[in-house]
Amino acid sequence: MKIHPLITTTEALAAICARLAKSEFVSVDTEFMRENTYWPELCLVQIANEEEAAAVDPLAPGIDLSPLLDLLVDNEDVLKVFHAGGQDVEIIYNLTGRTPHPIFDTQIAMMALSQSEQIGYSNLVEAWLGLTIDKGARFTDWSRRPLTERQIEYAIGDVTHLSKIFPRILKRLIKTGRGEWLDIEMEKLADPENYRNDPGKVWEKIRPPSRNPAVLGRLRALAAWRESEAMDKNIPRGRIMRDETLADIASHPPREQHDLAKVRGLSSGWKDNDIGRRLMQTLADAKPLTEAEMPPRAPRGAPLGKEGALVADLLKLLLKIRSREIDVAARLLARSDDLEALAAGQRKGLALLETWRFDQFGRDALELVEGKLAFAAVNGKLKMAHIDQIGASGSAAPQNETDQNEAPQDEQDEAPHNEVPRGDEPAA
Repeated sequence: MKIHPLITTTEALAAICARLAKSEFVSVDTEFMRENTYWPELCLVQIANEEEAAAVDPLAPGIDLSPLLDLLVDNEDVLKVFHAGGQDVEIIYNLTGRTPHPIFDTQIAMMALSQSEQIGYSNLVEAWLGLTIDKGARFTDWSRRPLTERQIEYAIGDVTHLSKIFPRILKRLIKTGRGEWLDIEMEKLADPENYRNDPGKVWEKIRPPSRNPAVLGRLRALAAWRESEAMDKNIPRGRIMRDETLADIASHPPREQHDLAKVRGLSSGWKDNDIGRRLMQTLADAKPLTEAEMPPRAPRGAPLGKEGALVADLLKLLLKIRSREIDVAARLLARSDDLEALAAGQRKGLALLETWRFDQFGRDALELVEGKLAFAAVNGKLKMAHIDQIGASGSAAPQNETDQNEAPQDEQDEAPHNEVPRGDEPAA
């Protein structure tokens, strides 16, 4: 693979993007800083196909990223491959108001090929290529110039390795027939709504101090105000005010601005400065939530109750068994809130009762809830069995006799070098 020098001009960027636009796929990664800013600061973009790779310096004087952004968001003929690409996609959305499409995420794909929920990039490379990545440059200051050769080499390695791994993962998905399982997951990753910033909805992510409509109205107003302040100043929202302080003010609003000096988490200067005045005006303008705006008491369905909670526990056990049997990450099959909703009697709007998830897990989950399925110990292992299969001895013929963890012989060349890690190492 040809590795280009660091790209610092629009002309060099346009040239490589023109060639990459003829590829079936490109692997993409970014390096950014966001510790001291509201908006992530893009410091480097790495891109590659199976033949060439380069790192692009978005901070180079006079460089225009349009050729790269056009390739990522306008070219529907080229698949964009990421690993744990949520933050990378967010950066591209912030620059263009659009997301890359079509898209493929190898971390999500590995959930369909192993029980790993969040395989980290270094583990992915070690498993599929047998290589150990030097993580020394991972936490360097990517905004400082000039970049060192070590930094650039580390960064480009992220996409060169990915360009080798992706075709192997794709081939394995095709052989196992699980590629279509991921279509919905990839579309979710590319959905612009995931990255659109709405200050009016930020309060929904904060633990509410109570269900009082007036308190929640102040919480909503304060959260939106804090978000606007942070965006205007381009600093993390926590630098304006922490969630705990915001919730406390919503519950116990100060009567006068000078009372802000008594609020834990605020400096005494708020008692007479401009930001304190803006906060007090926000409180004065806040309106209680209407009945229609009130958040639901439970995420879904009816309250579980004691018996429902036990059924939910059985469903979670069933999920672990099925995940192990077919070697798929449990979270890809079903989420905990879906299992609890099913145990509470909900049948509509649950992903586990639709498409491939129903075939692989949902049908059994439904039969368990309806009393048609039971657990049985067979040769020391927990198996699922239909009630009519259980004989007087209490033994049962298991539903799944084959060990689907073993890849067919013709897949061995495409399988990872080592067993895929089961840990939850943070994504690189």
